Amino acid sequence: MASAMLNGAENLTLIRAIAPNPKGLGFHASDFSGKHFPKLTSVSCGKLSMRPMKSRSPITKCSVSAPRPASQPRFIQHKKEAFWFYRFLSIVYDHVINPGHWTEDMRDDALEPADLYTRNLTVVDVGGGTGFTTLGIVKHVDAKNVTILDQSPHQLEKAKQKEPLKDCKIIEGDAEDLPFPTDFVDRYVSAGSIEYWPDPQRGIREAYRVLRLGGKACLIGPVYPTFWLSRFFADVWMLFPTEEEYIDWFQKAGFKDVQLKRIGPKWYRGVRRHGLIMGCSVTGIKPASGDSPLQLGPKAEDVSEPVNPFVFFSRFILGALAATYYVLVPIYMWIKDLITPKGQPI
Repeated sequence: MASAMLNGAENLTLIRAIAPNPKGLGFHASDFSGKHFPKLTSVSCGKLSMRPMKSRSPITKCSVSAPRPASQPRFIQHKKEAFWFYRFLSIVYDHVINPGHWTEDMRDDALEPADLYTRNLTVVDVGGGTGFTTLGIVKHVDAKNVTILDQSPHQLEKAKQKEPLKDCKIIEGDAEDLPFPTDFVDRYVSAGSIEYWPDPQRGIREAYRVLRLGGKACLIGPVYPTFWLSRFFADVWMLFPTEEEYIDWFQKAGFKDVQLKRIGPKWYRGVRRHGLIMGCSVTGIKPASGDSPLQLGPKAEDVSEPVNPFVFFSRFILGALAATYYVLVPIYMWIKDLITPKGQPI
């Protein structure tokens, strides 16, 4: 029964290099029929180019995910629900969640486009949580030059206990209202945080603002599923953006040379139909000093406003139940990888 529930119409794998079809799309129509194609390293959209190909051709679309509804409940997306969600999840985050969705190999692969090429770079890790991603950053950058920011003191407490991070600055803060001056850091990194932002565009605009001229933002996050059941639970739980949305948010904030690189656990064999909690790494370069050219209105959520306890509790329970589905999916994919002969689609 589990197999029947999780077998989607698309069994999409990653590709290394694609030539745009005559309609200007990054994928041919037959790519969505359930067939496999070779592995992808990265994709870019609009008038941008493909990496790492030497001969570059412009493409206009890059996503293999289904269109995401503009309005969904997403019960754990907002800050208050996310705060309490991680109040309990922080206890087992490194040992239960990361092994299924965010491995060390994935982390290093996702951080590669951030160009952490010198130990003197200044870096902010936004939504850094327990410091798992930061451990990958300090392989390349001196810890004293790295700041970890998160709204969850319980997650940050775990980060403080990690010896390689003892020289990092660790502060509580809001990804949509960063407590840093404009033109402040060389690199902005955020992994597994955007899915909880009520207003992702605002958070990416803040990434632009705090970077110095020529600085690079690297945002790592989930991708929207194509399989109907996975889409349902994704929409109930938290924000799973499409690849087009990532690109659009970066470009609207003012970033140039926007690139998207797909990532995923090895045992998924590139399958993306169920969505991935860590599914892509998006980078962009700040082309000019100063604030972002994008102007936005008031915040989507005011955490100072009182909430109805019954409504809050109901949202929290529903969201946590939906999250359970995404604990089971990687287990299912891991078992499929074990029993399906290598070289065959899963």
